[in-house]
Amino acid sequence: MNIINKKIGIVGGGQLGKMMILEAKRLGFYVAVLDPSPDCPAHSICDKLIVADLNDPKGYMELSKHADVITYEWENISIRALEILEKEGLPIYHPLTTLKAIQNKHSQNEVLHKNGIPVPKFTKVKSIDEIKEAGKPENFGYPLMLKTTTGGYDGKGTALIRTENDVENAYKTLGSGTMELMVEEFVDFEKEISLVACRSISGDSVIYPIAENTHVKSILDTTIVPADIDMSTISKANDIGRKLMSAMEFIGTFCIEMFVTKNGDILVNEIAPRPHNSGHFTIEACFSNQFENHIRAILGLPLGDASLQTPCVMVNLLGQSDGKTALFGLEEAYKHPNVHIHLYGKSTSKTGRKMGHYTVVDNDINKAKTLATELKKIIFVGTNKENNNG
Repeated sequence: MNIINKKIGIVGGGQLGKMMILEAKRLGFYVAVLDPSPDCPAHSICDKLIVADLNDPKGYMELSKHADVITYEWENISIRALEILEKEGLPIYHPLTTLKAIQNKHSQNEVLHKNGIPVPKFTKVKSIDEIKEAGKPENFGYPLMLKTTTGGYDGKGTALIRTENDVENAYKTLGSGTMELMVEEFVDFEKEISLVACRSISGDSVIYPIAENTHVKSILDTTIVPADIDMSTISKANDIGRKLMSAMEFIGTFCIEMFVTKNGDILVNEIAPRPHNSGHFTIEACFSNQFENHIRAILGLPLGDASLQTPCVMVNLLGQSDGKTALFGLEEAYKHPNVHIHLYGKSTSKTGRKMGHYTVVDNDINKAKTLATELKKIIFVGTNKENNNG
């Protein structure tokens, strides 16, 4: 088959799926999307939208009728349904072995530990008593993190336990044992960094510049590239990226979120088997962005240059209130020619929901930081009600 005639199926039609499609469409690829929402961000640009729950096998079967290759923009999807498609010969990237290992945070850490990748100490727990046992000084000590092993994102599925008095409430918050739980040692980190990389069917790979991240209420707020870290830390992070490429057999773009400790060690926090929020900077700042390389990788095309063209700062735009989406400050922001604004096309704003992002590029990273901070007071996504109130 002529590669241009290949059809791509994407599980998930959120902003990551939409940005994959934008790159696929530059080459004229047909794209079908499976998503539970008829007005998901991808709905306006995909060739076929299948509206079904991401755990509904029928939806996956319908998607398979419109695709020669399947990929996904979110990891909390149905392994069972994808296995059926794989048995029928439909290639899925990242591979299901990779997705299975990453979907469960405990198994993810086990794979990392087995391959010599440093992670915080961790163990499964089933009860309040077992959490308290982990909190003893001879074990993890306090504070410690309680996590659901599946389903968590943007701070959901996690609870910080500062003292033994917090244990019972944290246990209740995360379902009182109805979901599998694990505890992880609390890392008093100096910086949060992430590495976005891509590996193709042919085994070729690229690694993007290390990003430095700041989270607010466990949601990514700001990404600065290049990260303010020394060459030793960059080398350690890149080594981890290369090890994981082969150990987990990635095919496509993936992200590794890491902690840099005060003594310069690196611990892996989480892995995302897909393009990542902290990789949005690549759209304006790199020769070939993370979405373009993801499409290239899953189709067996040579990968594009991942090197940095210009320093930049990326800031997430979160919903400031609930209601019909409205953007404020666009005209004022665009008075600065080095500002790039991305809206995801979500019709409804929800407080804390990722509605878009903006990127400031500048050869002087300090100028980029200053402008990015100023724009936080200018650009925001809310509702028409706020607009009417002036």
